[in-house]
Amino acid sequence: MSNALVKRPQSGGGTGIVPAIASAIIPGVGQLVNGESDKAIGVFVVWAVAGASFVAAIPVIGPIAALVGGATWVYGVADGFIQGRKK
Repeated sequence: MSNALVKRPQSGGGTGIVPAIASAIIPGVGQLVNGESDKAIGVFVVWAVAGASFVAAIPVIGPIAALVGGATWVYGVADGFIQGRKK
């Protein structure tokens, strides 16, 4: 898969705020903004599957799925911010 889905100017030292906010709204979008499409798909899929498992209210797996979904959301925001700063 191509990492050139979103073109970014090649200036150094971004703030990372835009990718972090994008991932806070929809997990994985911050990685997409940073040009990491494979990671974006992975973060979104893990978050979506965990969310679907939580919504399905499977008694034993539901709380674990909520923890996995929340951890994935936090990871997406933090990674979007950190990788955005490196650009």
